[in-house]
Amino acid sequence: MRRGRDLITATYALIGPEVPDPAKRFAGNNLACSNCHLEAGRKKFGLPIFGLFGLFPQYSARRGAEITIEDRVNSCMVRSMNGRELPTDSPEMQAIVAYIRFLSSGVAPGQIVPGLGAGAMPELQRAADPVRGHAVYAKSCLACHNTDGSGIRRSLPTTDLGYMMPPLWGPDSFNNGAGMARLITAANFVHFNMPHGADYLNPQLTVEQAWDVAAYLISQPRPKKAGLEKDFPDLLQKPVDAPYGPYADGFSEQQHKYGPFSPIRAAIARAKQKQ
Repeated sequence: MRRGRDLITATYALIGPEVPDPAKRFAGNNLACSNCHLEAGRKKFGLPIFGLFGLFPQYSARRGAEITIEDRVNSCMVRSMNGRELPTDSPEMQAIVAYIRFLSSGVAPGQIVPGLGAGAMPELQRAADPVRGHAVYAKSCLACHNTDGSGIRRSLPTTDLGYMMPPLWGPDSFNNGAGMARLITAANFVHFNMPHGADYLNPQLTVEQAWDVAAYLISQPRPKKAGLEKDFPDLLQKPVDAPYGPYADGFSEQQHKYGPFSPIRAAIARAKQKQ
């Protein structure tokens, strides 16, 4: 369990792309899992991992099949960490699962505890605006994440110790198949957690600022994941903000990426009624 927590908080140091043993280089970037799963996965609406163990196995719309907790961990490995899958029987996978199991102590199988996910603030009735978001980024985010979104490293690249503040885009960030590359996830995460010190009880950005700065974030270049067209075999179950096609409706990739989402939701609902 303790090793699992270390893997969550210091992923780059244990299975990152610059660790001495090439066989242990599972992560493709120098992020830590805790850059998204805040406070080692313990922060409400900071994409926590507490209480998750008993929710698996569960159906995955992205896969179109039932997945295990190990499958879910590996989804993060190949998307958010832009790397490769951990073998199910590897000590690293077993440690991460043990930590998730520990954080799920006392939670009954199937029980959904409060605080999971990134929260749910009201959606805009307009498209989120990357141009407005750039101004929000310059005022509230730049000091930590840098002008080019590259974050602040703890060390020189030749002796990497990860980041004090993670990159939000660029070659060492999550890829375009990650959940954080979708507007709704990113906007809610920002609203309830950023800038540093904010939480769901004390947000520091307005709802509009959070939507717009998230639009700016996802508009920036990042690694590309191959095979995204195979995600969500049933296109009617594809998230409305998936920033890549194909889609089951007639709306553009631009509108799926930035909204507004209510017309798309209505079209999908009509299509489901016809099934």
